[in-house]
Amino acid sequence: MARKVGIIGMGNVGAAVAHQMIVTGLVDELILFDEREEKLQADALDFQDAMNNLGHFTKVRTNDFAGLKDADVVISALGDISLSAKPPYDRFGELKRNHDQFDVYGPKLKEMGFDEVLVVITNPNDAIATIYQEKSGLAKEKVIGTGTLLDTARLHRAVGKFFDVDPRSVQGYALGEHGESQFTAWSTVKVLDQPITDLLADQPDLNLDDLEEETRQGGYTVIFGKYYTNYGIAAAACRLTAAIINDAHALLPVSNYREEYQGYLSYPAVVGRQGIIKQVKLALTPEEEAKLQHSADEVKRKAHLEIGSDND
Repeated sequence: MARKVGIIGMGNVGAAVAHQMIVTGLVDELILFDEREEKLQADALDFQDAMNNLGHFTKVRTNDFAGLKDADVVISALGDISLSAKPPYDRFGELKRNHDQFDVYGPKLKEMGFDEVLVVITNPNDAIATIYQEKSGLAKEKVIGTGTLLDTARLHRAVGKFFDVDPRSVQGYALGEHGESQFTAWSTVKVLDQPITDLLADQPDLNLDDLEEETRQGGYTVIFGKYYTNYGIAAAACRLTAAIINDAHALLPVSNYREEYQGYLSYPAVVGRQGIIKQVKLALTPEEEAKLQHSADEVKRKAHLEIGSDND
């Protein structure tokens, strides 16, 4: 059975996701969407020109909503990073614009009868995942945000750099909002299978607060250098998509609806063909539980302020 994915939004992120999927042969068919027809057709032709020199063939189509009816995954890569990449550097700066854009695409997904998994890259990720779930009519387990999957990768990079090990030798999670109130759950972090908290006594230069700040600010370091981020989030989105279409039942820190917090936020969950297959419960410290509740509250508070101000 052909693996088909739709990508809505062909900016820096959407194009990077499409490129990685084509180069790795992750999907058999891509349907790309963007309101900028000239840019969209240019990307599609560029991808098709690449096929002859790749080891995989991917069928590429554009703005074909009817084709989404039997897509395995639809990815929202809508966004305008210029709205959040300025003081006070908050991803919620994109909320109104991205909320309004999905008002265009959401009804079309419903009309086409799309009933598989919607992967949300769009920021502010947790709030937008909530809005998309409501507007698409999809079950909560079928709407998943990339959440702190990227922030967790940044955490692993920072810790791996300190200990001079491959970041894939680091375990543990950044949790909560994909934004300012995210935090590192240090009780979950291991280096070469050793709890990082056990290594503190032997590492006088190890400062967990500094590593956490480096994790939180990693995205802005990239933005200040080139005015957008794309490769890291594209890799996260492709990993999440692969877990879905391969029915991998992979444990990933993604933004998913948590009943106890009455909303979306990042917390490890098992991901497979039907979206969120199972939610897990981490053995967090009381301090970490409090930070998670604070993060959930912040997502709802800021979303209410932004959306509420639009209705004033």
